[in-house]
Order: sequence, then structure tokens, then C-alpha cells
Amino acid sequence: MPSHKSAEKAVRQTLKRTQVNKARISRIRTFVKKVENSIAALGKDPATTPEVIKGHLGVAEKELMRGAGRGVMHKNAAARKVSRLTHKVKKAISE
Repeated sequence: MPSHKSAEKAVRQTLKRTQVNKARISRIRTFVKKVENSIAALGKDPATTPEVIKGHLGVAEKELMRGAGRGVMHKNAAARKVSRLTHKVKKAISE
């Protein structure tokens, strides 16, 4: 247990930051899953078009880069995820 006033405040701040960061990571994962699910549904669901997938990819890319900018994930990790998602989308659309 913290024994100083400043240490108690640091614990409170850490708990708040942890909640915010968990929410951001969850949000990023949700948008990445949307892209992957729309790729999987490309031939099966008539509502899933290449334009829809590209729209999902744009939102996911924005969220990934935003997470990297806020320090939730490393910049290179976010760039790698965007690159891999883009490659999957291009491959799915070209088929």
C-alpha cells in the first residue's frame, strides 16, 4: 500500500489510465475484427462489397494509428498490422 499522498495519487492515476488504455485496445481489436469478418463474408454476403471492406479498413487503420499515437501500442506494431490488413484486403478483392 502507498504510504505517501503522492503515491496514493499515482495509484489512482494508474487505475484511470489502465481503464482508458483497455478501452482503446478493445476498440482497436473490434475494428480489426470488422475488417477480417468482412473479408471472410465477401463471397457469401451480398451486402459485403469491396467498397465496404475498404471503408472498414480505413477506419481500422485510423484507430490503429491513433492507438500508436496515444502510446497504447508501438508505432511499428501498428504499422505492421495495417500493412498486413491491407495485404489481406487487396488479396481478397482481387480474387
